[in-house]
Amino acid sequence: MLNERARILLKVLVERYIHEGQPVGSRVLSKFSGLDLSPATIRNVMANLEEMGLITSPHTSAGRVPTPQGYRLFVDTLLVVKELDDMALHHLENQLLPNNPSRLINSASQLLSELTKFAGVVVMPKHTGAVFRYIEFMALSEKRILVIIVTPEGDVQNRILFTDTIYSPSDLIEASNFINQHYAGCALDEINSRLHGELKQLRHEMTSLMNAAIDASSDVVNESSEAVVLAGERKLLDIHDLSDNLSSLKKLFDLFERKTMLLKLMGLCHQAEGVKVFIGGESDVESLDAFSVVTAPYEIEGKIVGTVGVIGPRRMAYERIIPIVEVTAKLLSNGLSQP
Repeated sequence: MLNERARILLKVLVERYIHEGQPVGSRVLSKFSGLDLSPATIRNVMANLEEMGLITSPHTSAGRVPTPQGYRLFVDTLLVVKELDDMALHHLENQLLPNNPSRLINSASQLLSELTKFAGVVVMPKHTGAVFRYIEFMALSEKRILVIIVTPEGDVQNRILFTDTIYSPSDLIEASNFINQHYAGCALDEINSRLHGELKQLRHEMTSLMNAAIDASSDVVNESSEAVVLAGERKLLDIHDLSDNLSSLKKLFDLFERKTMLLKLMGLCHQAEGVKVFIGGESDVESLDAFSVVTAPYEIEGKIVGTVGVIGPRRMAYERIIPIVEVTAKLLSNGLSQP
């Protein structure tokens, strides 16, 4: 437990280090803390904080910098989060409009990066509902058919089917009408449980066509399921704290390419309401030891379906980043929940 004097000095130290990027000495602490303490007293408090593992002294300076544990205590108990300024709020509201869902998600990651100058990340919803909203067949040649798939989110995807049967235009209309009437809006499990019995009424070549269409629709869903949308990764190369640490940057960009561990980390956000902050090794992802990740879940119709977040240096302005992530998650939830 820290006494009030130590808490104030730690808060000032972290804030000045985040603002200036230089180790903080006793003179700066005396100036900004508002405490009437002698330099010797301040040094004693700093020594105690260092023994507790909350700050450390770089070899090249007499000043101190926060450790990950110091950042953790600061974020949990000392941080005063600012409200998002009107300009940033209006920018988010104007860009995150409830139109095309996949475009909305891409816009969210871009805006997170734009407003924070770090990497923005959005985990797309894992698809468990309807496979398609509408399907249409179009003959390209005698044995090539274009299947046009409208996803439940309104995206249009095209797939080419190669068939052994020649279908007339009326056959294709009949097939699309049947599949839209019986299976549009159904989940894959429900479709599979009904297919065998209901397709018996159709002749064999039509059954083959519709099975191929269902497979194509399932592929579209699987390709987009739990995708990670990243934006602004290269902005991290311009951050002084990180540009000198090429080893950490290389590990991070390897993580961006693999995405599996990133998905795991972002999935942890589902277990907590509101904003969650991972500092350094807290994420249990080695590639993020030199970074902080600020995340928040977003919902569709009250159910958590994905995560938004920002990845940046541990020395980030948490009081500004947290509300950006929080508001983005809320606006994304509102946009995706629109009918």
